[in-house]
Amino acid sequence: AIHPDDPPFPVLGLPRIVSTESDLQTILELVDTPANGLCYCTGSLGARRDNDLPGIARRLGPRIHAVHLRSVQHSADGVFYEANHLEGSMDMPAVVRALLEEQAARRISARADWRLTLRPDHGHTMLDDLAKPPPACPGYSLIGRLRGLAELRGLQLGLSRSFEP
Repeated sequence: AIHPDDPPFPVLGLPRIVSTESDLQTILELVDTPANGLCYCTGSLGARRDNDLPGIARRLGPRIHAVHLRSVQHSADGVFYEANHLEGSMDMPAVVRALLEEQAARRISARADWRLTLRPDHGHTMLDDLAKPPPACPGYSLIGRLRGLAELRGLQLGLSRSFEP
């Protein structure tokens, strides 16, 4: 599964090639097989304001192999930073709903891979993670990621109730 560029902008003059839905679609069409899929990372794709995250999940959903959920906040000056998972500039509930709809469609069509693998991508350093000695892994704190997972799981469970009769 291909992961979008992080960040999705040129760095030190080096171009980025996997930053938009069009880029992803091109890669998927070059080798048009279910084995060629994508890692749907909302943090990487969400750093660009012009990416429609729920739309990408709906349109490319059948080719999603893994999901990294992360939220970013955009500033007026074009800068972005990582926000809490349920905050920021993106519509996390709309993204999770699109992913749940894709998962339901896969299950109905009896796909063996109907369950989407999801993880909270990054988390803020907090609580006892602040006291842990270096080398710390920024973005991968135990407590911050656990908090993100709990929030995202709660969102997923709440939204999944709307799929039940």
